Amino acid sequence: MKAVIMAGGLGARLKPFTHIIPKPLLPIGEKSIVEIIIEKLRSHGFNDIIIATNYKSNLFESYFGNGSSLEVNITYSKEDKKLGTVGPLSLMKDKLNEDFLVLNGDILTNLDFKKLKEFHINSNSDLTVVTKKIQTPLHYGIVESNEENITEIKEKPILESEILAGIYFINSKVLSYLPTNEYYDMPNFIRDLIKKGKKISKFELTDYWLDIGSIENYNKANEDIEKGFL
Repeated sequence: MKAVIMAGGLGARLKPFTHIIPKPLLPIGEKSIVEIIIEKLRSHGFNDIIIATNYKSNLFESYFGNGSSLEVNITYSKEDKKLGTVGPLSLMKDKLNEDFLVLNGDILTNLDFKKLKEFHINSNSDLTVVTKKIQTPLHYGIVESNEENITEIKEKPILESEILAGIYFINSKVLSYLPTNEYYDMPNFIRDLIKKGKKISKFELTDYWLDIGSIENYNKANEDIEKGFL
């Protein structure tokens, strides 16, 4: 089974760590983020992996080579300009001739990727979007009113949102809708496929999930590894 790891981001919010090392190669415990991801993928039967790179792409090839040390086959796709969160797939259309998994290279999760694939295939979806419900504390009191009369005060409520988890299963046929070598983000791709009448399914993730997009979450990832969450 094939999986694409999106690892071309600059990791701006993790500076100064990412001045030298790309975010996906930052260590979590004794392994890099991408190494943890690859081992999870391999354990679920994904042995053919493409790493989409941009920033310091040579370091990925130096680190992983052809993937034999991790018992997988790794190839690389390099963008020479920013292509967004889905645009890089346009550079590898010839390598993706079956349904495949895509995930961001800065995510740690205990998601069962086999179950995701089964769901995607059984639902006959063109694109399956993994979502995650998160709770965000609001640091202000919320006012409810009727014209000039205040009717209720909610003190610092917790807001629940369902977000894109940065994990997708894609039918390779919809890659024909991607512009080649142009900047294109996944939310726009999803909207465009909906407009074209394609079937977009939702797979809600209830297992562990962490987006390592900030120094706070990077520190949390190291703590979670020590606690055995992964």
